[in-house]
Amino acid sequence: MKPDIEAIFLDVGNTLRIVIPDAEFIAKAKKDLVELVGPKTSEDEFFATLEERWKAYRKQSKASLLEASEKELWTQWLLPDYPAEQIAPISGRLTRLWRDHDGRREPRPDVSQVVKELHRRGYILGIIANTITETEIPDWMEHDGLTEYFSAVVLSSKVRLRKPNPEIYWDAARRVGVEPAKCAYVGDNPVRDVEGCRAAGYGMMIILLEPDTLKKEPPTAEFKPDHTIQTCSDLLDIFPPRAR
Repeated sequence: MKPDIEAIFLDVGNTLRIVIPDAEFIAKAKKDLVELVGPKTSEDEFFATLEERWKAYRKQSKASLLEASEKELWTQWLLPDYPAEQIAPISGRLTRLWRDHDGRREPRPDVSQVVKELHRRGYILGIIANTITETEIPDWMEHDGLTEYFSAVVLSSKVRLRKPNPEIYWDAARRVGVEPAKCAYVGDNPVRDVEGCRAAGYGMMIILLEPDTLKKEPPTAEFKPDHTIQTCSDLLDIFPPRAR
């Protein structure tokens, strides 16, 4: 029996937005980050150290399913050898620049239209995302005029929980007042997103195929989504208008 879905939660990275490897954008982000911190080593040495520490943090956070705040990330993990009183006040800006040094993030071309149409069809919409920044996703939503369409935005950097911890899915469902069995989740990770969604008892799990994600996290027989889609627009074939 097909579940009666009332709320649809979406991932952001590689689901609603993708990374564009813009060399000029990346170079500026690295330059700005160096100027903000003022390291005593060369730029190459500075970023090599940051990358090493970043990998250590990522390994720990994935194992614990806990996310550090921006201040903790920079004062305890990435720049622990700098005075905390210098780094803590600029941690938000540092996080944005660290994200930007990977590339420029842009929404998929059909995102805005799909979000608005799902909202028009009567679905409660929300965001559940693993992210180290507290401001990037809300700023993008505001810039693209999408804030009003999302009833809940649950970010790991703010709630301190990471997918696939089912608690982050339950938190989102509670915020919109919908039981998990009537919630759907749309993500790109065929392992983590499916595992967390199933553990939380969500009624439906949808994977948007993203080549960059599949290279790092190939699908397994253990975790199977209910639907696999190629574009965000495919969601409109899965979710018809709700009865008013």
